[in-house]
Amino acid sequence: MMGPRQVDQAALFYEFSLERHVPAAHSLRAIDRFVDLSEVRSHLAPFYGSTGRPSIDPELLVRMLLVGYCYGIRSERRLCE
Repeated sequence: MMGPRQVDQAALFYEFSLERHVPAAHSLRAIDRFVDLSEVRSHLAPFYGSTGRPSIDPELLVRMLLVGYCYGIRSERRLCE
């Protein structure tokens, strides 16, 4: 269709801030202070391929596993929720 777009696309996007949703005294913030995973990505870089779909960020994966362990979440689907 030619011409200017008639529908506002702002409704398609939303802003989410983890800082506003996780309370300051939450246990996950305490874990984050003590766990340093900054070198995980560089250490595991040789094991990731350069072709195909991008892989899951290893730092994110380890963080998700820690949350699952701390909260007793065994299902990966539930952990992603």
